[in-house]
Amino acid sequence: MIREVYKYQAAGNDFIMVDGRKSQGMSAEYVNEDFIRQVCDRRYGIGADGLIVLEDSVQYDFRMVYYNSDGSGGMMCGNGGRALVAFAADLGYTSFCFDAADGLHDAQLLDDGRVRLKMKDVNDIDSYDSCSFKLDTGTKHLVRFVEGLKEYPVVENGRVLRYHEDFAPVGTNVNFVEPADGVLCVRTYEKGVEDETYACGTGIVASCISAFKYGVKPHRTDTDGRVGYEVKALKDSLAVDFIPQSSGEGTAVIDIWLTGPVSRIAKIDYFCTNI
Repeated sequence: MIREVYKYQAAGNDFIMVDGRKSQGMSAEYVNEDFIRQVCDRRYGIGADGLIVLEDSVQYDFRMVYYNSDGSGGMMCGNGGRALVAFAADLGYTSFCFDAADGLHDAQLLDDGRVRLKMKDVNDIDSYDSCSFKLDTGTKHLVRFVEGLKEYPVVENGRVLRYHEDFAPVGTNVNFVEPADGVLCVRTYEKGVEDETYACGTGIVASCISAFKYGVKPHRTDTDGRVGYEVKALKDSLAVDFIPQSSGEGTAVIDIWLTGPVSRIAKIDYFCTNI
């Protein structure tokens, strides 16, 4: 069977997009684990970090359903959400209020082509050790501050922490962060991909929140208390801004926005060999 799919990238995170609206005659059997693994394979498929289905939503503009390249799902993907907004715009949407696994998101398509995405509030920022924090920004992350990030063994050390018993049974994404010249440099090991990716939206958000908690000076501080960080991923640059609030348990973070580049790569007639 031949199915029409699309490929987008957001700061180097690449995604297969599927138009799953009822008007397109999409069936649940089509997007199964076998298909996801096949189409995301970088040798025998198109290749991607994950697959996203745009579905109808009863209450909002559309719904985001995200899967890692290994077929696992049930979490939010920040760069995937930004890529989905660009896909929705190409489908004719002009407003971008959508629900995902972690709740409701708003987004803006900026004039320069970047997408600005509102992320969920974060209430729990827990210290893991003297240089690491664990938090959930739509999926679970461990953020570790390191030196020498350029040469750091991200895959080796990330894999150990990803599977550590402290994060069982689900595991965690692992972000390694080094502040440099007013910018947060971030590299990420992603579970589900089981490798380093070019960027991770939820991880970049987690890294910026952790940086604030760790005492790293923001790139900017506004009069309303909003702070902003500039981030350098493996190749592209992104920005995160939010409002920190003191709480009885420490620091809560609200009104979080992730901004970065998105581009459409291809529209593909894909031959599905598993259905």
